[in-house]
Amino acid sequence: MPAAVLIGAQWGDEGKGKATDLLGSRLDYVVKFNGGNNAGHTVVIGEEKYALHLLPSGILTPGVTPVIANGVVVDIEVLFEELEGLESRGVDVSKLRISANAHLITQYHRTLDKVTERFLGKRQIGTTGRGIGPAYADKINRVGIRMQDLFDENILRQKVEGALDQKNHLLLKVYNRRAIGVDEVVDDLLSYVDRLRPMVTDTSLLLHQALERGETVLFEGGQATMLDVDHGTYPFVTSSNATSGGAVTGSGIAPNRIDRVIAVVKAYTTRVGAGPFPTELFDEWGDFLTEQGHEFGTTTGRKRRTGWYDAPIARYAARINGVTDFVLTKLDVLTGIERIPVAVAYEVDGERFDEIPVSQSDFHHAKPIYEEFPGWSEDISGAREFDDLPPNAKSYVRELEAMSGSRISAIGVGPGRDEIVTLHDLLV
Repeated sequence: MPAAVLIGAQWGDEGKGKATDLLGSRLDYVVKFNGGNNAGHTVVIGEEKYALHLLPSGILTPGVTPVIANGVVVDIEVLFEELEGLESRGVDVSKLRISANAHLITQYHRTLDKVTERFLGKRQIGTTGRGIGPAYADKINRVGIRMQDLFDENILRQKVEGALDQKNHLLLKVYNRRAIGVDEVVDDLLSYVDRLRPMVTDTSLLLHQALERGETVLFEGGQATMLDVDHGTYPFVTSSNATSGGAVTGSGIAPNRIDRVIAVVKAYTTRVGAGPFPTELFDEWGDFLTEQGHEFGTTTGRKRRTGWYDAPIARYAARINGVTDFVLTKLDVLTGIERIPVAVAYEVDGERFDEIPVSQSDFHHAKPIYEEFPGWSEDISGAREFDDLPPNAKSYVRELEAMSGSRISAIGVGPGRDEIVTLHDLLV
């Protein structure tokens, strides 16, 4: 059985939770390998809607072992808020496992994130203010705190002291904020130790053993390709690797264990936060996509920026990630549009670019070159086979597939877990 990576092909919010849920009962492990609680999955099961931020969406599937791997930064307070919220709704969370090497988000990371973003003024990146970036910065600067440090109070205290020695100078002298005491941070972190102890383990070994037994493991990326710190629209990106390569470093499994790379892409495009967005709409069609697609962030509640489908971005995602299968979501949102534009290339200062320009400045000034495709007015939410779709909807899907760099293997036709059309088995 395969190891599959599931990632977003645009700027996030593509519906990765729904794609994970589609695989559901066939999975043994679902692994979150990057990010923190700065992104969310919304999963609809029957009449119930679940908003997950830090936890892998596989935690909602009975029998699946959810794993938070080493590439994730963990806010323990948020972790237990989510776990308690799910338990109160009857979800079994006892199988959750967390890497001993995962780094922690502390109160000083959250404080620094907020004050730094405000300090940037017009140059703000659009961070969620949840301490993700500062926690990753500490990881790279080798002053981070890892999950395993909680179980040795002396080491924990030494690391907190070392981190605050510099950060309190920043807070006091640059940002005019109060200093943070070592004891308050240490005491807060130690209060979670007893509850964390059964969850924390060597998840790299756990996943290696699962693959050796022939079990199916899904590596679920937070954020998306265009927010990857190396391959996204830098500096308007997240602080981790949200591409398929991040699944390897972020979980401790070998590259040759990955069999499938599944990328989720919307039938149009959205983005939250600052940064370039060539197909962004500022007219009634942007409002239409926002309203029909309920485009508000799962984690932040922020209104998402909306635009038409961007084929160069899809091709880029296919190339960077080695995509074997696309899952096309929210096709139903386009119902009722007479002519649907799709960006097939860009124009920058009179020059045509069929691929994303390597220059950040060129991409920022890129204007989409559109082709239009006939729309449909029929309700497609009841479609379960490809031939159930209206002819123009089928044609739209095939056109996107031809210009996006990989096959489209599933199509979302509504928000429910069963409102999906499957063309190809995602795990074969």
